Amino acid sequence: MSEARVGLVIEDDHDIRELVRTVLSQAGFDVTVASGGAEGVLMAKSLNPDVITLDLGLPDIDGFEVSRQIREFSDAYIVMLTARTEELDTLIGLESGADDYLTKPFRPRELRARVAAMMRRPRTAPDPQEVSVDAGADSAAHPERGNFSHNGLELSYASRTVTVDGKEMNLTRTEFELLYALLEAGRTVRTKSDLVRRLRDEDYDVGSYISEADERSVEVHMGNLRKKLGDSPQQPRWLQTVRGVGYRLAPGQH
Repeated sequence: MSEARVGLVIEDDHDIRELVRTVLSQAGFDVTVASGGAEGVLMAKSLNPDVITLDLGLPDIDGFEVSRQIREFSDAYIVMLTARTEELDTLIGLESGADDYLTKPFRPRELRARVAAMMRRPRTAPDPQEVSVDAGADSAAHPERGNFSHNGLELSYASRTVTVDGKEMNLTRTEFELLYALLEAGRTVRTKSDLVRRLRDEDYDVGSYISEADERSVEVHMGNLRKKLGDSPQQPRWLQTVRGVGYRLAPGQH
């Protein structure tokens, strides 16, 4: 029997805190709660949670700063819960290291579905047969899981590692999945809505609603990924923007 997954709820509103605790508990998590940001950061250090839900409007440290601090030592999935509807708040939240967000009031079923999709993206992959492939090749030839090498970037799905010119990158799991999706597709364009569904672990032909904010969140995650890789939007080495559509892998360099 495997150990229970650990959830951490950082929320100062008692009713919402208990609602989220219940949702995560019903999803099989061993849940701990914190009512303030500083307390939440300490708990994240000691518990090493798999998933953290984080309120933006905390009484001591705001959720943006809490997310930044947690990201210094944790690769937990972070879902921001916010009563604010301004797009800027959402973007700042994602830039500070959050993986996803929900606006209050939210449906418990939606929170559970988002968390379930995240948990299907493991911290470490289950020992697949690793086959090195050329990321510029036809994506149909790719193994389901494997190694990719492109323009000095190396990605291993089994070890969940990415190196650039021999230097290991510290990516969030969302950034890793987006990079993996582009390497897997090669020069085929992945639309923003495709990438949203990829992060939610939905089939690409599913007719679920993808909002402009959802697509904008992919743009922010891609921007964060570019910064970490040191990639240039004007002269991309790896991540090429196809304006108005999405992204694809930059051409191979010889």
